[in-house]
Amino acid sequence: MQPIAASELIINDRGAIYHLDVRPEEIAPTIITVGDPDRVREVSKHFDRFEHRSHHREFVTHTGYIGNKRISVVSTGIGTDNIDIILNELDALVNIDFETRLIKEQHTTLTIIRVGTSGSLQQDISVDELVVSSHGLGIDNLLNFYQSQQSDDEIQLLHSFTTHTQMHQSISQPYINRASTALLKHFTEGFKQGITVTCPGFYGPQGRVLRLGLKNPQLINRLTDFRFGPHRITNFEMETAGIYGLGKLLGHHCLSLSAIVANRISKEFSKKGQATVEGLIQKTLQIVAGI
Repeated sequence: MQPIAASELIINDRGAIYHLDVRPEEIAPTIITVGDPDRVREVSKHFDRFEHRSHHREFVTHTGYIGNKRISVVSTGIGTDNIDIILNELDALVNIDFETRLIKEQHTTLTIIRVGTSGSLQQDISVDELVVSSHGLGIDNLLNFYQSQQSDDEIQLLHSFTTHTQMHQSISQPYINRASTALLKHFTEGFKQGITVTCPGFYGPQGRVLRLGLKNPQLINRLTDFRFGPHRITNFEMETAGIYGLGKLLGHHCLSLSAIVANRISKEFSKKGQATVEGLIQKTLQIVAGI
């Protein structure tokens, strides 16, 4: 095995990985990711004590404890391009020896839970409700750059999805992955559950029209109407499928939790989104601390 080159695994002068600016000992095995850098402190304010804080670009990391549970909170910024950075660098921190630049023989599995906001695609999932993603279905193309395999069930679901939505390859080649069943079982009470679609943008890719026309103007309706056996699409956002896909390939337990701040069917936007997110944070930390 050859050491990983300096151009591929970039380590700065203090021995920290390039984008996160975090050293291996500064990250916990349980990690909560948030999109907004300012939301890191909204999570870490609940820590009983702090161990580490860092801030580099849009990536803010706080590590501390709730009781005896060691937890890190990391901001990702928006989109699966940033998720590509975050998931690979978090994995490198625990599964690559920074001294030798060799992959460790013993694999370390991280628990990674996204706590974010999302838009509902179903009339019965109102603003200020909470959704846990049973699957992440990506129309952003990130996982298509990696060697990955889909199960027969996933292939059938994707075929049905592309046929129903008319999502041709000129726009996207969708992919799908399940949530960690080991985590999902803890997040049932108080959560709606379903497929979360991950988009590569906020406006056109999510069917919003300002001054530009859309190539697939019926996308929202087709996402809402999609059914595959017991499965339906509950919501969409911009990170979940990347987390689930890379997490699966890297061997980590991943889950995505969303506070619904918009309902795209009823055209509503939450008037108390911050309070809803705070409620999700508290609920998540209570569950995580007990796992």
